Amino acid sequence: MDPESLDLARLQFALTAGSHFLFVALTLGMALLVACLQTVATVTPKATHQRMVRFWGQLYVINYAVGIITGLVMEFQFGLSWSGLTHYAGNVFGTSLAVETIVAFFVESTFLGLWIFGWHRFNRWVHLATIWVVALTACVSAYWILVSNGFLNNPVGHRAKSGKLVLADAGALLTNPSALLAFGHILGGALLTAGFFMAGVSAYHLFRRTPAVAFFVRSLRIGVFVSFPALWVTAGFGGVQLASLTDLQPMKSAVFSGKTAEIADLQAEMAVRFGPGDYVPSEVWTRGGALVMLLAFALMMYLCLAGTVLACFRKAVERFRLWHVVLMAAVPLPYLAMISGWVFREAGRQPWVVYGLLKTGDAVSSHSHGTMLASLITFTVLFAALAVVNGWLLLRHARLGPVETGLGHDERLSADPVPAAPEAQAAQDPGGPAGPPPPFTPRY
Repeated sequence: MDPESLDLARLQFALTAGSHFLFVALTLGMALLVACLQTVATVTPKATHQRMVRFWGQLYVINYAVGIITGLVMEFQFGLSWSGLTHYAGNVFGTSLAVETIVAFFVESTFLGLWIFGWHRFNRWVHLATIWVVALTACVSAYWILVSNGFLNNPVGHRAKSGKLVLADAGALLTNPSALLAFGHILGGALLTAGFFMAGVSAYHLFRRTPAVAFFVRSLRIGVFVSFPALWVTAGFGGVQLASLTDLQPMKSAVFSGKTAEIADLQAEMAVRFGPGDYVPSEVWTRGGALVMLLAFALMMYLCLAGTVLACFRKAVERFRLWHVVLMAAVPLPYLAMISGWVFREAGRQPWVVYGLLKTGDAVSSHSHGTMLASLITFTVLFAALAVVNGWLLLRHARLGPVETGLGHDERLSADPVPAAPEAQAAQDPGGPAGPPPPFTPRY
């Protein structure tokens, strides 16, 4: 393939994988937060807790539904543009992708459906179990994806057979440090993204003096108090990953550090080992991505430190309008940090798709320049449309606040009843003195 077509294929992968990753970040974090909120609502069934599950759960479902489409499109472009990768290493990294799809994704989607349509049908403990299955399988799904990506960055557990790679040691593949460290990093980043999102939406309503003050005061505090530890978990795993680059990907480490002499030595060494070629990744994307990530982390660190102090004071949470504006403006920061970190991780291993084994130019499919350009335009338009739709739906529902419609709403419970005798009204009222709620009807 000519260099221009190769660049188009790489740009297409960056678009699809990067866009999908942004959806996953919020979905994974919100799944865990909603599961924790519903646990509290189940144990202590207060009206505010139940409304929080429904409101934040609705935003989670919206982001999940649109993110599913981006994931399907990303899988399609793998087969379209990177047939060389699947033919050479698909027997190894494709295994974890298949497990992720069959075990994690299908289970997650099935139980999410049960959770969505199980309101007022399941016992409250059964309904709680469904969202925890969703949250845990989302984590399992992320792990399997990172097993595949970890293999591309640090190929272990394989052997060569007939010019292809086959799985030789499943344990080494599953415990690959490149995958495990990335999993902790992503999990912390997802919670950080969800925390900033929850705090930003809550700040919007407090800034506008929305009547549901107690609801959004509690939500803002949850978002802030989740973000603070999540930031340090993310930074901790990220720091360990940076330290490990010296052994796993020394060229990326040298480019990040700006060590010109070391870069020249590594280039000469790799040219002798792998043949003539340019083995230095783009400094603009590699070092630039890392610096943007670190800058975003620094800004979030100061915001989290100040926010943790301010959130301890009810009056500050409710009335500090300047802080509300800052929280709203800070919602994109975790996204910026995560996408720039992803650019650093992926661009920094170039020119390799499978580090040290398969070059990017050998992995791409043999399509013409026109075909690659047409597919890139198609994917760009599709992903732009999905991003606009997702943003519009999230903003629309977020601005509505905790209304008595949407997820978990039961028309039978909100309909105006026909006047009845006092004894019948008392029997029908779950909160009345005549008796407990109807069986198998959690009050969400």
